[in-house]
Amino acid sequence: QVQLVESGGGLVQPGGSLRLSCAASGFTFSTYGMSWFRQAPGKARELLAHIPSGAHTTNYADSVKGRFAISRDNAKNTVNLQMSSLKPKDTAVYSCRAVRGSSSYWGQGTQVTVSS
Repeated sequence: QVQLVESGGGLVQPGGSLRLSCAASGFTFSTYGMSWFRQAPGKARELLAHIPSGAHTTNYADSVKGRFAISRDNAKNTVNLQMSSLKPKDTAVYSCRAVRGSSSYWGQGTQVTVSS
């Protein structure tokens, strides 16, 4: 069955870094665009970054541009989000999504807490 499993979340101090990973299985990963989202308590889910199947370009929300970097490894069926210069307002549940046309899959999310 389709699975997207995020890992790498945790507690980090302001200014610190974290690397999130999303491991995919059960579908042809290389043909799907991959995205990272986050949702903070009481707020709408926010699209942070997207990388298409061919990984020829990347797109970022203004809120994370220059601080976060998305990458994918089609050989390992993983997509990563390198996060740096973290701020308390980055605290949220981070989720990955696979999308191809009208088909999409979601992971369960991983908590990221930025606090001193």
